[in-house]
Amino acid sequence: MTKRLMVGSVPVGGGAPVSIQSMCNTKTHDVAATVAQIRALEAAGCEIIRVAIPDQAAAEAVDKIKEQISIPLVADIHFNYKFALACAERGIDAIRINPGNIGGEERVKAVADACRVRGIPIRVGVNGGSLEKELRAKYGGVTAGALVESALGQAGLLNRFDFDDICISVKCSDVPLTMAAYLALHEQTDYPLHLGVTEAGTPSMGLVKSAMGIGGLLCLGVGDTIRVTLTADPVEEIYAARKILKAAGLRKSGVNLIACPTCGRTRIDLIPIAEEVERRLEGCEKDITVAVMGCAVNGPGEASAADIGIAGGKGEGLLFCKGEILYKVPEERLVDALIEEIEKL
Repeated sequence: MTKRLMVGSVPVGGGAPVSIQSMCNTKTHDVAATVAQIRALEAAGCEIIRVAIPDQAAAEAVDKIKEQISIPLVADIHFNYKFALACAERGIDAIRINPGNIGGEERVKAVADACRVRGIPIRVGVNGGSLEKELRAKYGGVTAGALVESALGQAGLLNRFDFDDICISVKCSDVPLTMAAYLALHEQTDYPLHLGVTEAGTPSMGLVKSAMGIGGLLCLGVGDTIRVTLTADPVEEIYAARKILKAAGLRKSGVNLIACPTCGRTRIDLIPIAEEVERRLEGCEKDITVAVMGCAVNGPGEASAADIGIAGGKGEGLLFCKGEILYKVPEERLVDALIEEIEKL
């Protein structure tokens, strides 16, 4: 089991539930826009939020932002260690740095000291694109071994300055490479691991890459907190993360919707029906399994484990519960009848 650290009020590692993170794409110095986006992300299910700190104006906005939000705030720091110090002074909940790109050891020590006295954890964030030149040369490019050596070396540097409240990430856009690096880290350290596939792309492909990389690792028992990266509204990252956690069996709240892929036996227009059911159940927090099946012949049997479901026939459908048929309804009433039965559960 990994160590546990606290990012504000959210535990990370040590058997705590896997938390969902995202990152604002607003200009951090625009406090109103940043706060509005954070609130939207929190409403979607975000539990830890990160903001870019590219300049002093962004750093000086940290306390103003924190006053208006409820979830922990993480500062993303590159190159200028003074921005990390400014964020620490203004009550940031965690800092993400790459110790290799903020200058000499004295600068790393200054950040470690500032975070230690305030109880602020540090995420050592290594990316394939920012890997040290000497490690690229040693390993012949970006490899799992190079990513791991970089991360552990940078964590070791923080250790030299009596700092151990560390989380680690080793992200790149190559899914098998990312997974290999995290698996190796899992074997070599007990620091909490922040999972992600960086630059995953637009939702159509980014969700697939993230589900494979993040979801695959979670199913193997690796990972303590996650961020899905999508070229989209950050709220989409939260929805994707929730789906990944649910598919990995790590989040039980909310509806588990199962639906058949359709075949030649399907007698109703199942695809739009399934989409409407999914849409209408989006805010439902009941821990239930709902089935949408296309065939009345074997639908209830195939989905017998579902708490409630519908199966199509010719111009009509069946409502069933745990495989037992309840009653028939016309096709145009199927979704409404299903929702009414769910409300009774």
